Amino acid sequence: MLSATAVAQQTHTTIRHHREIVESQPAEIAQAEDAIEKNNFAAAEPLLNKALARDPDNKEPWSYQAWFDLGFVLNRLGRTEDSVAAYRKSVAAKPDVFESNLNLGLMLARSNKSESEQYLRAATTLKPTDHAEEGQARAWLSLGHLLENSKPEDALAAYQKAAALTPKDPEPHLSAGLLQERQKNFPAAEAEYKQVLALDPHSTEAVLGLTNLYMKSGRLADAEPMLRKLAADRPDDAGIHLQLARVLAAQKKNEDAIPEIQTALKLSPSDAEAQRDLADLYAGAGKNDQAEPLYRALASAHPNDPELHRALGQSLLRQKKFLEAQQELVNAVRLKRDSPDTYVDLAFAASENKNYELAVRALNGREMLNAEMPPVCFFLRASAYDHLGDYKRASVDYHRFLDSANGKYPDQEWQARHRLIAIEPKKH
Repeated sequence: MLSATAVAQQTHTTIRHHREIVESQPAEIAQAEDAIEKNNFAAAEPLLNKALARDPDNKEPWSYQAWFDLGFVLNRLGRTEDSVAAYRKSVAAKPDVFESNLNLGLMLARSNKSESEQYLRAATTLKPTDHAEEGQARAWLSLGHLLENSKPEDALAAYQKAAALTPKDPEPHLSAGLLQERQKNFPAAEAEYKQVLALDPHSTEAVLGLTNLYMKSGRLADAEPMLRKLAADRPDDAGIHLQLARVLAAQKKNEDAIPEIQTALKLSPSDAEAQRDLADLYAGAGKNDQAEPLYRALASAHPNDPELHRALGQSLLRQKKFLEAQQELVNAVRLKRDSPDTYVDLAFAASENKNYELAVRALNGREMLNAEMPPVCFFLRASAYDHLGDYKRASVDYHRFLDSANGKYPDQEWQARHRLIAIEPKKH
C-alpha cells in the first residue's frame, strides 16, 4: 500500500529565500551566503555568528536575514534545535517573511511540535520573495500534511488551496487521494487519483493508488490492465510486479501470477512478503514441492510465526511427508493455541503417523475452544479411539459423525457403520 511519505518528504524540506542586500548589513552576511551557495555550511556558520554578534538586541534591518541564513545552515549541519532557535529569532526580527515562517513551521513539524501549525498557517498568508504561487502552494501542502491526523478535513481544504494555486501540479491531488483513501472515502480518492493521471499519465503513485482502491472494492478487472501497462513501462520495478501478481492471484489466475512474483523476487530477492506470496501460490497451484523450500526458509527466518509453520505443515501433508508435517503443526499449535483449524491438520498428520494419542489430544484441543466440530473431526477422533481400543468413546464419536455427515462422506460413513457393528455390544 502507498503512503504519503514521498510527498511529505518533498514538502518538509526547508527552503532558501531570494538573496537580498540590506543597507548597512555586515560583509560577513554576503560572504556567508556565498559559502552557502557552495554548500560550505561549516564556513558559513562562523561568519553569520560574527555578524549577529554586532546586533545583540536583534534590531538591525539585516538581522532577520542573518538569523534565517543561520537557521538554514544549522539545519543542513544536522543541529535541529539550534536551527529552530535561529528561525525563531528571524521571525521575531521580522514576522512577515514567508520563508522564515515556512521553515520554522517545517522544522517544528519535523519535531512534532504542535505550534508548527501557527507558522505554516502564517506562511499561507504571506508572499514569497520568488515564485509566489508555487511558494504558497508549498505552504498549503505542508500545512495539509501536518493536519492529516489531527484535522483531516482542514488538511483536505489545504490540498484544495494548493491545487488551485498550481493547477498543473499533480502533487496536491495525490496527497488528497492518499488521505481520502485512508478515510475510506474511495469515490473521492478515485477522483483525485484520476486527476493526477490527467496531469501526469505516467504517475506510478496514482496507478498504484487506483489499484489499491480497486482491490479493496473488489474491482480486480479494473486493476489488472492498469498494472500490466505499468509493469511493461517499468519492468525493473519489483513493487509493480508484486502488486500485479496479487491482483492476478485474487482473480484465481495463479499460473499468470507466479511468473510476476518470480520477476519481483529476481529484482528484490530479500522481500519476505513476496517469498510468502510465491509459496502460497505454489501451494494453491498444487506445486507443494516448490512451496516447501520457500516455507522452510521463511519459517527458519521467522521461527515464532505460527502461520508459517502451519503453511509448511500443510505443504508437507499434501506430499504425504507425515512425520515432518506433524512436527511443524505441533510447532504451530505451540505458538498459537487458539487456531481451531490447525488442530485438525495436526490430528490428520498424527493419525497418518499412527500417533492416535496425539490425534485425540489435538481434536480435544479444538473442541475446548468451543469451535464448531465438522463431521470429519468426529470421524478422526472416533477412528483414533477405535485404534486405541477405547470402543466406548469411539462409538460415541462414530454416531456423532453419522448424525452430522448427511451423506457427504460416503466412504467414511460406510466405514463408521461397519465399525459400529463390530465394536458395539450385540442387542438380544
